Amino acid sequence: DPHAPYPPPPAGTMFRLVVAALALVGANAFMGAPVAHRAAIKSSMSMSYAEEVGAQRPLGFWDPLSLVENADQDRFDKLRFTEIKHGRISMLAVVGYLIGASDIRWGGYADVAKTIKFSDVPGGFESFSVLPSGYAFWLVALLGGIDFHMARDYSGEEEFPSEWTPEFPGDIRNEARHLPANAQSGVLQMWENLTPAEKLSKRAIELNNGRAAMMGILALMVHEKLGNLDLIMPLGAPGLGYPAAF
Repeated sequence: DPHAPYPPPPAGTMFRLVVAALALVGANAFMGAPVAHRAAIKSSMSMSYAEEVGAQRPLGFWDPLSLVENADQDRFDKLRFTEIKHGRISMLAVVGYLIGASDIRWGGYADVAKTIKFSDVPGGFESFSVLPSGYAFWLVALLGGIDFHMARDYSGEEEFPSEWTPEFPGDIRNEARHLPANAQSGVLQMWENLTPAEKLSKRAIELNNGRAAMMGILALMVHEKLGNLDLIMPLGAPGLGYPAAF
């Protein structure tokens, strides 16, 4: 039965998964967001980021690997942008994983030859054993294209002649140039209508949701490989071979 839970991987594989998990969480789940846009400060190497947005309860400012100890603003902003981007990707990943686990599928076929229906494709890692071999390559290519061409800050580059500057690391609005001209001003105004306190709140919410999602998608993948997703999904996951509880 392709939908039945499969046995856990060998101990060596699980060890590598655990090491990767610790590295990922340690590298991404500690940072705080800048309070407001500031020019890069390259001379001061003893800045404190303990009061930045994101350094909040229950951990406060948490930097166990000392990645920002004596770091200048450029270094901090680069790490912050990376954390926010990983959080955004992870939030989408968690939603996608849960949709697959709920056995929700597109209609139609998953291949050009019309031999594999979407409804016959299981969720999670098991889907790669059913989908055509080229799916993994094109998935990586798609995500790479989004990462390198859409999820980036174009301000100050030759192909983006504009005086617009991002308000904070992770601000990739780029004057909403990816949208039709008649929609750009409206999208930008939605953010400008917020008060400074509301802007900080929105950024803190996104930051913390992203942190939770990074740990969440990691937990879902690890427990799927362990074969005990029912421990963290008690209502069932029919798309992964765990019957619904009702």
